[in-house]
Amino acid sequence: MVTIEPGLIKDLGARASRVATAHRYAIISDEHVAALYAERARASFGATSVLFTVPAGEREKTRENWARLTDEMLAQGFGRDSAIIAIGGGVVGDLAGFVAATYMRGIPFVQVPTTLVAMIDASIGGKTGVDTPAGKNLVGAFHQPAAVLIDPGVLETLPPRELRAGLAEAIKHGVIADAGYFDRTVTALPALLAPRGSTSDAMRSLIEGSIAIKQTIVTQDPRERGLRKILNFGHTLGHAVEALSGYALLHGEAVAIGMAVESRLAERLGLAEPGTADRVRMALSCATLPYHVPSSLDAEQLIALTQTDKKARRSRVEYALPSAIGRMAGAETDWGIAVDDADALSAARNMAVDSVR
Repeated sequence: MVTIEPGLIKDLGARASRVATAHRYAIISDEHVAALYAERARASFGATSVLFTVPAGEREKTRENWARLTDEMLAQGFGRDSAIIAIGGGVVGDLAGFVAATYMRGIPFVQVPTTLVAMIDASIGGKTGVDTPAGKNLVGAFHQPAAVLIDPGVLETLPPRELRAGLAEAIKHGVIADAGYFDRTVTALPALLAPRGSTSDAMRSLIEGSIAIKQTIVTQDPRERGLRKILNFGHTLGHAVEALSGYALLHGEAVAIGMAVESRLAERLGLAEPGTADRVRMALSCATLPYHVPSSLDAEQLIALTQTDKKARRSRVEYALPSAIGRMAGAETDWGIAVDDADALSAARNMAVDSVR
């Protein structure tokens, strides 16, 4: 269940308790979001809740923080009649969801996303997990939230860079599934990026449109054995870019670069209609997102990192590649396309420049 309602976070205790009845609630957030929203949310639960925090940032999505959170919950006496409330961006949602998936073999949790990336992508679909030194999201579980409760008003406090990073996932949704949504998103970008655009009607429409696309895909393939793989467009190279940058690039920024490279790769392989990569790059440019591989990142290292990605099969990496805006290639291979490293390397080098805008 997904609920989108301005002001919802002020009444979070009552809302969450209706969808995830529990004796006690563990609220998990990061230090930044806790100061803005989580402390207030905890008060709405009363004495039944305890707030747990982790430092902010992708570097904190680790097995060590998973272990610390579970140990702290055990020390506080949380039992199987407990539930977890994840308040934050994708890092918090993934980490708290993994705690919920594994704590006493699984307890309910509710996603309360506070970033655009989390609202339209990370909170939807039940993927949870942590990063390892070998790569992103390599340890995790599928664990569906009892509900996703979205208050678009919290985007008012989201830094502009984080907002732009979220737009990358909206552009992705248009490329993989809906050309009309892609065009509407590109047209709406000036309004979305304008002052107060984060809480505008245009933003509400974007959130609803992206969620509808992702829910349709996830419902058909909840455990990513086929169609759901198309949601990985931009992520095979993007995860490598993100990791190799030392997480200096935000997830959405890295995915933007990944989409630019992978759409070029699709054209080079004869899978995509000519001009597809140009339209992807145009959309990213309008969103003021990066679309070139920084020269500080070695292209050969990037391709080597893709070998440790979850999408590698028999030493060949599978990509999700478009055939046109709104349509993906690979139906005959369950939506994963095995690509030789040499072809991927050529595309990455083609998209490399001295610096990312």
